[in-house]
Amino acid sequence: MDEFAALIDALIYTRSRNEKLRLIAEYLRATPDPDRGWALAALTDELDFPAVKSSTIRNLLKERIDPVLWTLSRDFVGDTAETASLLWETGQIGKGADVMASLSVNDVVDRLSQMTRASVMSELPRLLDTLDVNGRYALLKLATGGMRVGVSSRLAKTAFAQAFDVSIDDVEEYWHGLEPPYPELFAWAADGTDPPDTENLPTFRPFMLAHPLEETVVSLDEYAAEWKWDGIRVQLVRAGLPGEEQTKLYSRSGDDISATFPELLDVLPVNAVLDGELLVRGNQQGGEEGGAASFNALQQRLGRKTVSKKMLKEAPAFVRLYDALIVEGEDLRALGWTERRKRLEKMMSRLPASHFDLSALVEARDFEHLAQIREGARDDAIEGLMLKRRDAPYLAGRKTGLWYKWKRDPLLIDCVLMYAQRGSGRRSSFYSDYTFGCWNGDPDQGSDLLPVGKAYSGFTDDELKKLDRHVRQKTVNRFGPVRETDKSLVFEVAFDSVHESKRHKSGLAMRFPRIHRIRWDKPPHEADRIESLRALIRD
Repeated sequence: MDEFAALIDALIYTRSRNEKLRLIAEYLRATPDPDRGWALAALTDELDFPAVKSSTIRNLLKERIDPVLWTLSRDFVGDTAETASLLWETGQIGKGADVMASLSVNDVVDRLSQMTRASVMSELPRLLDTLDVNGRYALLKLATGGMRVGVSSRLAKTAFAQAFDVSIDDVEEYWHGLEPPYPELFAWAADGTDPPDTENLPTFRPFMLAHPLEETVVSLDEYAAEWKWDGIRVQLVRAGLPGEEQTKLYSRSGDDISATFPELLDVLPVNAVLDGELLVRGNQQGGEEGGAASFNALQQRLGRKTVSKKMLKEAPAFVRLYDALIVEGEDLRALGWTERRKRLEKMMSRLPASHFDLSALVEARDFEHLAQIREGARDDAIEGLMLKRRDAPYLAGRKTGLWYKWKRDPLLIDCVLMYAQRGSGRRSSFYSDYTFGCWNGDPDQGSDLLPVGKAYSGFTDDELKKLDRHVRQKTVNRFGPVRETDKSLVFEVAFDSVHESKRHKSGLAMRFPRIHRIRWDKPPHEADRIESLRALIRD
């Protein structure tokens, strides 16, 4: 356990991507099974211990120390696991690092797995008592799944590939058919055994991705254009021997989201791997009549572990198909886009129209005409265009010159900073999460600001330091970890679309808001009004 704790500690204080890769790769090579498999699962957020949640840790600490001290300390540190590991007073059971050295990651995983909601309040303290500060921190991060050490799932898998000199694409393809601690994966990569047998499992295949178009101009003789739909990119996979078929739905990061969209799990009639956009149907405002509703409607279903019958009826999901990777055992990925498109079009007659349709191609005379079509697109379910080279095979990742994404220009509006909250991870010491609002009428006539969005991106590190200083100097009220500032700073906010929403006091919700510019020069009364934002709702 001490080696895993040392790895986590080193990753926290390392910003270099290459150094993180080196640290993880060295750990994986030096650590025996199954510890390295559990560690890899922790770094990729593949572990779940139902009895151990952040609330469990908070309740434990409030039993041991003054609740006010805990609240103030947690607010100052910005991370539950770090705060708890520093404040924990070791009991009579352990001797810190001496005991920690005898605990393996496998031991810890085994103990955490056996804890129940009834036993965790007595068993977790015994385990924490055997560890020093770094060990407690690593254990709590592992237990709650909130690593936040600057390592994405993709980066951890890349480190695995580098550690054993194997292809990252092969790692991605085998990964999703296996369970932690991945003995078959390590046996293949580290020991040279045969690859894991995932042929009859509904495993994820890495997506082909696009580069931003930026200043590039392409010929429509070489590239096909289709709409870029504003849902979530998914892969629907059915595999298995006859009578044993299984269907899975994966997000673009390879997360299994099947349980959230159960209506899609028994509608694919053949074994296949299909690439498309997950959307919901309905006549919600901003969507196509009987077709794709806006992202705001889809968002109501994302992240749910259970879906009510009412939601299935009011916002039924479907997949707008882009591509076919594998159909009835035939791998199509080496074929050009044109040939794969023909196969997909031919396949559509076999798919139920209630759950599938085909992403339409956009016809244009030339590139300039295509630009005019893009600018005239008003449907909220459209976020831009995709340009795909007609002879391009389906290759994992972003390959230069094959696929381009050409998003619509963002909408812009001036808002006033209202509230700020500390971030997490390396931003835990800074007020980096900002809530902003628009005037509900004429500010010169005493109108109030109404919150319209929240953002934590779009500014540089130097701008963050200046914003943090502004928040601290301009605080007028506090609500737990939230600070209210005086209404003096204007943000130019970029966003993709705006929708009506009953969940917000303003009655509006922005899609993907981010800070476009900090208007230190602009007086707050010149910021926009709610009416201006409402006027941007697309018909």
